[in-house]
Amino acid sequence: MPSRIKTTSPFHQPRDLTEAQREKFRKMSRDSREARRSALAGEGPDPLHEINSPKFHPLDLMPQRDGGGRTALSLFSGGGGLDLGVERAGFSHTASFELMPEAGDTLRKARDQWAVFSGQDGDVRGVDFKQWRGRVDLLHGGPPCQPFSNAGRQQGHLDERDMWPQFVRAVKETRPAAFVGENVPALASPKFSEYVTEHIMSPLAGSYHIQKVILQASDFGVPQVRRRVFFVGFRTKKMANQWQAPEPTHQWGDAAITGGARCMGLREALGLPDIGFDDLSPTIRSSLTGPRHTTSILNSVAAQRRFESLEIWPNGVAADRASARAFVAKNGHFRLSVPDVALIQGFPEDWPFVGATYMTLGQIGNAVPPPLAYAVASSVMDVLSR
Repeated sequence: MPSRIKTTSPFHQPRDLTEAQREKFRKMSRDSREARRSALAGEGPDPLHEINSPKFHPLDLMPQRDGGGRTALSLFSGGGGLDLGVERAGFSHTASFELMPEAGDTLRKARDQWAVFSGQDGDVRGVDFKQWRGRVDLLHGGPPCQPFSNAGRQQGHLDERDMWPQFVRAVKETRPAAFVGENVPALASPKFSEYVTEHIMSPLAGSYHIQKVILQASDFGVPQVRRRVFFVGFRTKKMANQWQAPEPTHQWGDAAITGGARCMGLREALGLPDIGFDDLSPTIRSSLTGPRHTTSILNSVAAQRRFESLEIWPNGVAADRASARAFVAKNGHFRLSVPDVALIQGFPEDWPFVGATYMTLGQIGNAVPPPLAYAVASSVMDVLSR
């Protein structure tokens, strides 16, 4: 039975569920809404946790660089993870393109001086990118990952949301000195090796020298298990030979990195009391994927177990910390808020996500952690600055 609720996200692919399954989801939503209403009206259980003061400050991981006027063009900008990291690495944006109106509003609110195209204007399929030829040093973007993600149906080029051909077209029309394309690590798996060759590498091989690297967010100070693949291309062989993939700057656990810093665990990063155990956050999922929109960031049973060990409640994420404190979780664990989830993803506290809670969580969950984007963009800046 198809969903009766129309989606506003181009990344959402509703599933046909049985009426019994849909009724189960409806009951969960009704119960959650009633519990939240009672809590915010002061009719629920007394709060168990104080409002937290995070110890993790992502901007410390991204010292602002002077790019000497070098420019960037952003595609599939989402909530701005790549855009922020690229900006902190010293690039100034000539334009950002994003299909979701709410994400475009986030970018405009965060940076009112940026030229942001969103909604129908942000659909890259209708853009002539030749107008930016000679005006862009770096083109970057993360085409929708749902066609390749382990959490999706992995239909690759058969998925209508596959936008890698549009990314490649933009590179060929713009001809930047360098480009960075980002996606889930599954795209680098043997399952999609033929796709990568046919749709990414081969079409650009005559003009760019491309290297591929998989990076882990916690290696760059982000308190989350999150791996991403980056395709980094340079227009000249000399620049490609000069490029070095970012080296880890942080470490989690007992492994030692010479000169590296310690990555915080999730509880420490959020400023929660010491319970004798801490760990990295599981990979947070986008609320815009799956059978329905949700305010949960869980992506697996294993993730649920880790959150339970951390005594953190990842379901029904609240809009703000005061609401999260008032809305006591069933098991008494600490309930996350949107600012907390943004922090887990490496966004600074003042990044102004726009939209309903599920939509802001979708923007966060789909984003590249800004410190990870910063590391990659900085490595490109190092080459372009020589």
